[in-house]
Amino acid sequence: MVQINDSALRGALTEIFMAAVKSADPHEALIGALPEKPRGRCVVVGAGKASGAMAAALEAAWPDVDMQGVVVTRYGHAVLTQKIRIVEAAHPVSDAMSEMASMLMMEQVKGLREEDCVIALISGGGSSLLALPRQGITLADKQAVNKALLKSGATIHEMNTVRKQLSDIKGGRLALAARPARVVTLIISDVPGDDPQSIASGPTVADSSTSAQALEIVRRYGIALPEHIIKVLETPRLPVTASDIEQDIRTIATPSGALAAAASVASKMGFTPLILGDAIEGESAQLGIVMAGIAKSVKQHGVPVKGPAVLLSGGETTVTIGASGAGRGGRNTEFLLSLACALKGEPGIYAIAGDTDGIDGTEDAAGAIVTPDTLTRTEHHGREMLAAHDSYSYFAASGDLVLTGPTLTNVNDIRAIIVL
Repeated sequence: MVQINDSALRGALTEIFMAAVKSADPHEALIGALPEKPRGRCVVVGAGKASGAMAAALEAAWPDVDMQGVVVTRYGHAVLTQKIRIVEAAHPVSDAMSEMASMLMMEQVKGLREEDCVIALISGGGSSLLALPRQGITLADKQAVNKALLKSGATIHEMNTVRKQLSDIKGGRLALAARPARVVTLIISDVPGDDPQSIASGPTVADSSTSAQALEIVRRYGIALPEHIIKVLETPRLPVTASDIEQDIRTIATPSGALAAAASVASKMGFTPLILGDAIEGESAQLGIVMAGIAKSVKQHGVPVKGPAVLLSGGETTVTIGASGAGRGGRNTEFLLSLACALKGEPGIYAIAGDTDGIDGTEDAAGAIVTPDTLTRTEHHGREMLAAHDSYSYFAASGDLVLTGPTLTNVNDIRAIIVL
């Protein structure tokens, strides 16, 4: 059993979180999922925060295969490769490099034959990193739509439904361009439910979303779009179906696997782990209140698990930004500040939450840690900072940020709450 003091419990939380991250290491995950080596050409494409590391792992696994290709990852997430070109682009809003990378990939898959193989390395973040606008819209249009979606409170699945209908590479259209070559898609999942259509907006996966669904999402969230963008969404096109492309989809790392790894480490420390789910969505601040209630129930009544315990959960929550704008923060630090405010210094409850890619939103921290004295270690008022969506600033002042740097993988957010 881990020692019961503040420093030891902080260390335990960090170790539990990092166990989840390490479980999704691209080099480990990719080795056992590779197909037979191709008879013809091997072209590698990919997008996401882990795609660079996945490309390096593929080169290491197949040193004797003549391969070429292009993958795009977030700025600061590139690694050294010999055969596969790695392009860095912006996240969470696309930039010119996102568009360039998309065009390069479409060029790479032209003119392939049946004996050729395309390896697609896909991970979370790819939706923003790939940008190939449909005819009638520009990159600036897509950037504006993406910014509006991020502020709307829409789920990742809903955002990607809209993104796919405005793209000529997402929603299976990269695989369509590669016909008749075989396309093998290796996925590190970051979305609730691990739906391959949603991860990076499924550039090599048959798509069931429609323009009507995208329009309904835009209207339901009250997203104001220029008329010419609405016109594009109102122009239906044939979806890419499973009969249109040859699919071989292999999910090599998932949020559920990360939670299982975290639970194993917690158990060895002497805690009883309870996994509450890997696909939890909703507003970050509201989830903080809910999780505080569960943690109090564990402490006071031993329900739904007796302490000492660790409550584990994953998924991707949202932060809806009002017209007044926001301070600095991400969905994990917002969740944690809400949790701290709801716990009101309840003794014996400690928590960590972070994005497994090492970047919570647009800040430089993966997340933060909450302890019983979180609300008393700074002059800032927690509830005021929460209302201003300024959670990063709060935890920076309290010294509780978790700084990992880019982890080169991404299986979404991991939350762990220790209840003594």
